[in-house]
Amino acid sequence: MESTKKMTADVVILGGGVGGTASALAAARLGRKVILTEETDWIGGQLTSQAVPPDEHPWIEQFGATASYREFRERVREYYRRNYPLTPAARRNRQLNPGNGWVSRLCHEPKVALAVLTEMLAPFVSSGLVTILLRHRVESARTTGDFVQSVTVRNLQTNELVELEGPYFLDATECGDVLPLAGVEYVTGAEARSETGEPAAPEEADPRDMQSFTICFALDYLPGENHTIARPRDYGFWREYQPDFWPDRLLSWTHPRPDTLEPWTRDLFPQPGKRIIDSLWLFRRIIDKENFEEGAFQSDITLVNWPQIDYWLGPIIDVSEGERARHIEAAKQLSLSFLYWMQTEAPRPDGGRGYPGLRLRSDIVGTADGLAHPYIRESRRIKAEFTVLQQHVSPDSQPGVKGAPFFDSVGIGSYRIDLHPSTGGRNYIDVSSLPFQIPLGSLIPRRMENLLAAAKNIGVTHITQGCYRLHPVEWNVGEAAGSLAAFCVAKGLRPREVRNNRTVLREFQELLVREGIELDWPELKAR
Repeated sequence: MESTKKMTADVVILGGGVGGTASALAAARLGRKVILTEETDWIGGQLTSQAVPPDEHPWIEQFGATASYREFRERVREYYRRNYPLTPAARRNRQLNPGNGWVSRLCHEPKVALAVLTEMLAPFVSSGLVTILLRHRVESARTTGDFVQSVTVRNLQTNELVELEGPYFLDATECGDVLPLAGVEYVTGAEARSETGEPAAPEEADPRDMQSFTICFALDYLPGENHTIARPRDYGFWREYQPDFWPDRLLSWTHPRPDTLEPWTRDLFPQPGKRIIDSLWLFRRIIDKENFEEGAFQSDITLVNWPQIDYWLGPIIDVSEGERARHIEAAKQLSLSFLYWMQTEAPRPDGGRGYPGLRLRSDIVGTADGLAHPYIRESRRIKAEFTVLQQHVSPDSQPGVKGAPFFDSVGIGSYRIDLHPSTGGRNYIDVSSLPFQIPLGSLIPRRMENLLAAAKNIGVTHITQGCYRLHPVEWNVGEAAGSLAAFCVAKGLRPREVRNNRTVLREFQELLVREGIELDWPELKAR
């Protein structure tokens, strides 16, 4: 029988991604003792180990994010100003974008985000308020009735088990891993239109129909050099693979436009007379060498999170460990195959084939094989006190320029409903949504009393997860969950008691506002 170490905190946070890190910061700022676990070597999730520069809304520099998220963004810029040889013009730029990637106003290296998040947590770690357990994976949960008593995690380096106890548990794992272990009711995949009334929902429910996940990687480009990788084991399969809903082979420059599904042929590098969005290289570029003194970088550096490497041949949630491992390995083979295709066979504008000077930068993502950890777009989702539907955020259902108002708002967000091709063989779903609020009821399970959703596992649907899953929203969700747990510990209340008592709810919302969380959008002009 394995011996088990025990640890206790006021708030136990399982998962150290964007939501989990924000939860830990929030609870610690309010004086609560926190244990934060993370399965990988890096906290930060999408921002770090998954290598995805932040997807944000157009107003992010002015409003529409929590104060701590804005602090994170400014600290990233200051990190570059302090440590990198920026040009004078770049150094003066208040809205410095290190990579000048067009997807975001702040395209940065994953390791810089890691340094900043570590720095933000540092005073709480030093004071003993926050304990971070890296390389610890959730193994089991112990419950009594509607309460979680403990969650046990395994140290992936020593194989030691650690039982974590406390009055509150936050599930901030990438896939909602605590939910099945603790017996929390949840949903996976696509709900039927008859269940939700959502126009974009399918006619029939399919719990296995989930958005594709992606294994990202970083590249630079050194013309005249040869950095071609070994031919991937599954290259023959991926080279010939063409889904029936795709306009060309997956390994090509052509893919569907997400909004219209019309074929869209792009180039690797910018071409004269073409738009910047027609260049994949500029899409998620994280280092624009022109921002730095001459000679500081041999090349730009870009992150590959492009349509060609979305993996949808099977889900990795609620399947056996063997099936999950097979799909993750297959996704890695897809990413490596696309790189090899670009290096050896990809058509160039000059009529030639291949870019052997493309170099895989394993140092950028901090892994031996140069591939980031899986970027998982869709999690298990709690059956919540309140579930956000497409009708709450759709311009076709709401009369104004903002989504439906929620009396229990704990934050805001904005993004299109952006669903990538799915394991159910469905193409993109990309439709408009309005700037929205985050209802407190979406963080609270219907039954469990001391567990909160703190990441992409909140009460949303397959459709609305498409706009509630992005970086600043996940951060806001995590920050609200961490604040709520701290508030409940201090007041001796349960989360649903906070939501269902308007006086107490108002007190909690006032706390959030003092902590820098925006509960509603300012007046917006129609776009």
